[in-house]
Amino acid sequence: MNGICPKCGLNKELCVCEALAKEKEKIRISSIKRRYGKFITVVGGMSKDVDIKNVLKELKTRLACGGTIKDGMIELQGNHRDKVKAILEKLGFSPEQIEVS
Repeated sequence: MNGICPKCGLNKELCVCEALAKEKEKIRISSIKRRYGKFITVVGGMSKDVDIKNVLKELKTRLACGGTIKDGMIELQGNHRDKVKAILEKLGFSPEQIEVS
């Protein structure tokens, strides 16, 4: 039974829940200035259907920065707004649904 998706009931190899969630989401990327002039990049708007831990791991690896998940949003150290958009597009998110501010 652990090979079956609890949401759609299909086998884990055939499950398309995450792919459908990636197409529907409106993702917002913004940059915030914190103490001592440090910037953080905030990525929000991802639903629970997407494995946010794997997205965070991929972003941290490709950007060579630190980051965490707080209140369902990804926080990355540094100002990486444009780079994050390009990486999310490569991960399968729709470019029309990504908003950079």
